[in-house]
Amino acid sequence: MRAKSETASTMQAEKIWTKDFVLVCLANFFIFLGFQMTLPTLPLFIKELGGSDQLIGVIVGVFTFSALLFRPYAGHALETKGRQFVYMLGLSIFVLSVGSFAFITSIGFLILMRIVQGIGWGFSTTATGTIATDLIPPRRRGEGMGYFGLSGNLALAFGPALGLTLAGVISFTSLFLICAGSGLVAVCLSSVIRYKKVEQSPHKSTTVKFDVFEKTAVQPALLLFFITVTFGGIASFLPLYAAQKQVGGIETYFLVYAIFLLISRTFAGRIYDEKGHIYVFPPGVILIFIAMLLLAWLPNSFVLLIAAGLYGLGFGSVQPALQAWAVDKAPGNRKGMANATFFSFFDLGVGFGALTFGQLAFHLGYGAIYIASACSVLVSLMLYVYLHIRAKRQGVSL
Repeated sequence: MRAKSETASTMQAEKIWTKDFVLVCLANFFIFLGFQMTLPTLPLFIKELGGSDQLIGVIVGVFTFSALLFRPYAGHALETKGRQFVYMLGLSIFVLSVGSFAFITSIGFLILMRIVQGIGWGFSTTATGTIATDLIPPRRRGEGMGYFGLSGNLALAFGPALGLTLAGVISFTSLFLICAGSGLVAVCLSSVIRYKKVEQSPHKSTTVKFDVFEKTAVQPALLLFFITVTFGGIASFLPLYAAQKQVGGIETYFLVYAIFLLISRTFAGRIYDEKGHIYVFPPGVILIFIAMLLLAWLPNSFVLLIAAGLYGLGFGSVQPALQAWAVDKAPGNRKGMANATFFSFFDLGVGFGALTFGQLAFHLGYGAIYIASACSVLVSLMLYVYLHIRAKRQGVSL
């Protein structure tokens, strides 16, 4: 009887789906929905304002580099000001900046507000990843982060297709106000979450050291960087590339990608918890590599959708495993900074890809973007193999 009681108590302590976890997942869904609706439509808006492919790369790049610059401040504030303050601040900035897009008539002002949007995105996404980490039992972190990621993936399933559909029937002014409204729902949901108190450092000190990254999270974050470089090519140029090659189904691409992302997240996190990242990362990277080669080829809609499925399976396996790895190794009072480090490298990859690929598209055409992306993915795999071999020789766990 006692053993049964202890088992029941352990299961309760290991529970993932609490009320607060559901709330943070819902808030994450709505902020990502507002973001994803702008992702494929913003290049079209830039074209309407008279911008070039190079300017598209710049405008995507300034957003991600802005988020990157402010993530260390977000990570620091999470450990000093608390989770709720950082999350609500980031969401509010994001909503106001996206709402301002509805009234923009010049490229210069759009660049400025994209910088502001990046600040809000950097604060909110660093905070929400840390809040989810707080709420998930440590022994089920890979599985829990996979489930948490589903909220963003569901938004990805609907957001881009919904944004492109709405852009065809309503004005950009109405579209961006709808996107801001979605973010406003996230603000309301986040206001009723019960946030965990900040874990204090074991070393008593009157001041908290400020730094720009958590060293234990650098290895998985660096691997992620070479993967998310591919995002710059997909988010910024895939709709234009498909139109140039007269390949239909770009709205369906994002839907198929999100569905397979959802599928992989239901099992990849559990595999990570039980067997480690070696059973998740290499297979996932290989799938992403094949997807990039298919996009470089892109003869028809069928190949486009096959690439979407492979990319979804690959990234859905790789991203939560790397994030769980980054957070697992960090001290208890450094989880916020570990998430900040992880997402900083995420942003750096996207921003670097967008800026580089804008130039690449201008000089060599859109197809070259996906060849370069495949090479970047291959670098990530080779780096992982190197790190694994080095750790084995040193007799330590990677």
